[in-house]
Amino acid sequence: MAEQAAEVATDPFGRETPRGTVTGLISALAAKDYTRAAHYFHLSAEEDEAQLVDQGAIWATKLQAALDQQGTLLPFGALSNEASGRLDDELPADTEEVGRLGGEESLPILLTRTDSPVGSEVWGISQETVEALEAVSVAATNRAEPEDGESAEVAGAPLQDWALLLGSAAGSFFLYWLISAGLLAIMRRFVADREKSAIYRFTQAALPPLSLFLAVVTFHLWTGSIEASIVARQTLLRYIGIVGWVALAWFALRLVDAIARVASARMERRQRRQAVSVVVLLRRTAKIVLFLLATVAVLDTLGVDVTTGIAALGIGGIALALGAQKAVENLIGSLNVIADRPVQVGDFCRAGDIVGTVEDIGMRSTRIRTNERTLVTIPNGDFSSREIENFAKRDRFLFNPTIGVEYGISAGQLRRAVEIIEQILRDHHLIEKDGLRARFAHFGESSLDIEIWSYIMVADYAESRLIRQELLLAIFERLKAAGLAIAYPTRTVHLVTQENDVGA
Repeated sequence: MAEQAAEVATDPFGRETPRGTVTGLISALAAKDYTRAAHYFHLSAEEDEAQLVDQGAIWATKLQAALDQQGTLLPFGALSNEASGRLDDELPADTEEVGRLGGEESLPILLTRTDSPVGSEVWGISQETVEALEAVSVAATNRAEPEDGESAEVAGAPLQDWALLLGSAAGSFFLYWLISAGLLAIMRRFVADREKSAIYRFTQAALPPLSLFLAVVTFHLWTGSIEASIVARQTLLRYIGIVGWVALAWFALRLVDAIARVASARMERRQRRQAVSVVVLLRRTAKIVLFLLATVAVLDTLGVDVTTGIAALGIGGIALALGAQKAVENLIGSLNVIADRPVQVGDFCRAGDIVGTVEDIGMRSTRIRTNERTLVTIPNGDFSSREIENFAKRDRFLFNPTIGVEYGISAGQLRRAVEIIEQILRDHHLIEKDGLRARFAHFGESSLDIEIWSYIMVADYAESRLIRQELLLAIFERLKAAGLAIAYPTRTVHLVTQENDVGA
């Protein structure tokens, strides 16, 4: 006999979490389906199920009328989406506060968790809240059933309520936009160099998204103080939350860009080019993180189960990491390049057999402009493992030529040549005096070789070549004036003839 696994039935009304209960209740009220709305109440009565549904429908209409009169519910994003509800609200574990009733006394709207007929635990409006509705003064007009001549309804709420709420949201944003525009206009009059002013650039970057976010906050605070359909208010509060998350992400992205631009400008002025690469990498990483966080928040507001998605991403991330080892290797290589700082943007270097100027150190690769003006892209995993010679780090240049004078001069003339060369080096103001020397080194094939060892005290390569030229010309002129010629390759051939003896 085959074994059958017992499956726990899900609640058909979506009451497994406080968020599901409130969302389902608002949906039923918008559709004027008070029979369905009755299932979101926990009523303690001895009647049969049909009578309980009828009684619940009556309380649903009363609750809607009470909420329309300045009652409030928590926005969608603030409602717990866990089956256990919030555990840090100082309420019993099976009780959750989801709003307040309007009227002279602001009474809490509570949900309680009980067992459902299908076996799972569900959340519903508590008996305590139902009793509290008796204490709330509700207008005689039932907004759930509009009379003749009343405004038409859209999505379960009067059109005039939608217009009032949307108009207030737009007006709030327009007010904050005018304030921000005025602040920027005032700052432009008093800030002389706006490009170099960090305060102005931060303010310019922050005010547009901040105005949008403040408008969202103002709308949240204001909607609880007006009489408007709870269906319209709750729907707009849910989806205006997306606007709030977009505003926060926009604000953070602009702030990251502004901070990165100011930091990069300061690092460039201080010749800290490697720090510019770090700023670029951090800016890109921060943008990716902000985009992911904003996406998760928006999906959560839309009702997508992000918890399951994040868990799936965790499992998929392992598989992705196994298939993206090169990408991870390059990312770690870029961190090594930035941490060790073997080169900076703008440095002239040799990496393996590639010689050129570093143009960019990115998250995946480093780009080098060669002397032939080609652009070579090296993955950072490979680049960090190469032998890197940074010519830009030199504080001086070695001057180490070998000067060959002709054979045939006397030992005294050779000593004189050494003294002349050493004196030229000592007289030059850009030659380091410590360790300076000129010495007769060895007998060459075509010359008597004098070896020079000294340093040119400049950091610029082009300038060092000019000084090298000056020194070589001075050595040539002084040796020639002393009657000492520079040797060139020569070869002397001696021919030996042998006379043959002729026998008589």
